[in-house]
Amino acid sequence: GNEAASEQCQEEETEDRLKEHMDNLLDKSAKTRQAALQSLRLAFSSKTLSEFLLERRLTLTDSLEKCLKKGKGEEQALAGTVLTLLCLQMGSGLEGEELFCSLKPLLISVLTDSTASPSARQSCATALGMCCYIAAADLE
Repeated sequence: GNEAASEQCQEEETEDRLKEHMDNLLDKSAKTRQAALQSLRLAFSSKTLSEFLLERRLTLTDSLEKCLKKGKGEEQALAGTVLTLLCLQMGSGLEGEELFCSLKPLLISVLTDSTASPSARQSCATALGMCCYIAAADLE
């Protein structure tokens, strides 16, 4: 009983930290947004969070879109990586496909923008390829 309660408490703490990082994606400070993206990258790559993320995927997708549109260099690169991990978490179902379809034009836009940093373009290329492999229903 005690172990289960401790595990429940840890899970709630993790979710609270994730919510805070997600809120920080909308901060005015680029440093704060980048730190939040790095924290989300670490969380998404170390633990399966699909239940938690399913409920918040639209908010998170919107925030990542803003980071890709308004961010520069490092922020865009991190957003691309987090997007790839989010797509992995969502999987090949409808949610993953919706995520991919909604951000595909933006990924292509950053990828083909000659003024974007090489790391941002590379990250968006990886995100495009991985998300397409995981979630694209259309064979084209």
